[in-house]
Amino acid sequence: MGVTRPSQAPLDVTTQSVCRLTCDTHLHTHTHTHIQIRTRCPAAAHRPALLCSASTSHTEMEMSATAGSVEMSGRRQRTGTVKRRRWGGLRQQWKLLGLFEIDQQHEFYSLTCMMKEGLAAAIQSTVDKTPTNELSDDDFRLEVTQIHKDFTMETFAGPVFASLRGSLGMTEQEYQQSLCSENCYLQFISNSKSKADFFLTNDKRFFLKTQNKREIKFLLANLKIYIDHLRKYPHSLLVKFLGVHRIKIPHRRKKYFIVMQSVFYPDDRINARYDIKGCEVSRWTEPAPEGSQIIVVLKDLNFEGQYITLDQQRPWLLRQVEIDTHFLRRLNVLDYSLLLAHQPLHHDERHQSLSFATLIMRTKKSVNPGSSPIHAGVAAVPGAVPEDDSNLLLSDKDDGCLQQSKAGDASSGGALQTCPEHAGPGHDAAELQDFKAQNRRLLPNLKNPLHIIDGPEQRYFIGIIDIFTVYGFKKRLEHLWKRLRHPGRSFSTVSPQTYCLRLCHWIQDHTK
Repeated sequence: MGVTRPSQAPLDVTTQSVCRLTCDTHLHTHTHTHIQIRTRCPAAAHRPALLCSASTSHTEMEMSATAGSVEMSGRRQRTGTVKRRRWGGLRQQWKLLGLFEIDQQHEFYSLTCMMKEGLAAAIQSTVDKTPTNELSDDDFRLEVTQIHKDFTMETFAGPVFASLRGSLGMTEQEYQQSLCSENCYLQFISNSKSKADFFLTNDKRFFLKTQNKREIKFLLANLKIYIDHLRKYPHSLLVKFLGVHRIKIPHRRKKYFIVMQSVFYPDDRINARYDIKGCEVSRWTEPAPEGSQIIVVLKDLNFEGQYITLDQQRPWLLRQVEIDTHFLRRLNVLDYSLLLAHQPLHHDERHQSLSFATLIMRTKKSVNPGSSPIHAGVAAVPGAVPEDDSNLLLSDKDDGCLQQSKAGDASSGGALQTCPEHAGPGHDAAELQDFKAQNRRLLPNLKNPLHIIDGPEQRYFIGIIDIFTVYGFKKRLEHLWKRLRHPGRSFSTVSPQTYCLRLCHWIQDHTK
């Protein structure tokens, strides 16, 4: 989720410079890493294997850890209590809500510097490797361990996520720059019941979230069908997972974490954020005081009486939510959330008229008969048509080939329909029919276009997150207990089928 920093007193220029210099030094001093590559066997493809490094590497790590522990033990004893008091006070002050810069005094500063160093090396390996259109089964099971001076970093299914990043119009260089820049990460402290730690890149484009081993196993076991779903429905609202990693620091517990694209990006003008589950029990959050800059993610009951006003794009949204939630129903998961935010459109954004060139550009973003996310190794936005493709699906003579699901101004978006007779050679009617089956829409010419939908007066940010909760034995017991405790009321722990249908009904009832 994209968030805005609260009105915490900013660091002075000197402190910021020291923070950036120290973190940058940590990132670039230890450039030599040992790399170990392993592929999980098919029998173990459903779980991430626990890798062991070579004995010499273990010795190196242990010697380094021993030397480091002697040097750092005194400092830890002196600063540990101060840090706990400092952050305990801040959390009390902000009521566990808000955004904090992870500077040198922060409890997670050392961890995030290691994460940056590990990610820089992991991404560099994909920068140096030529991307491929086809993914093999081994790519989904691939595990690469890189041994650094103070820690080891494991990367799971690296080629798969690199391919996905390319399909989202993201180059490896810009991905690396955002995650590994000299600027400090931000810590997001929310009102979520999750025990996970949330970090945000300084440009607020990517989230890093710690996950438990069970959730990582679930994601990797279902990674292939997740990727297949995004290929089949390129404009899906599902959260985009961009990387899965595990960091191991001597004498500390391993940490699994995922990298995700923020739904709320860019967030500089967002004035309200909601986490929607389609139920009522525990679905109210006390709003922040008027004028406060504390970030509060509101819930279902806070949204009552309001509507998502999309006009012509409403049918597309209803259909895409139905497609995505039915996919999650197949995975037997529940308790996922529909993230929603909105901001008012400027006057020129509300009344803009599309030029032919702009319409061509937006069409190229939105329409591509091929299913491959990568064209000649160059990143492209979802469904992009290569620059040198002369057979555009929109002709100068008849711009009616690109239509809405309802008649209207093309600037408002909507589901795409095309005219086969204008497709040109090399395209067949079956491919053109896929456009409708894939539920594509005319994407906005904005950053993060897959999660942004413009209505007549508001710009909406919409995405589906938290898709790891399986309806197993514990959740079934929880369902029975909540039925007794909350008779006649709707709560989150229900069967995946009920959860899916209920969220679809919520969207129908709250859009117009």
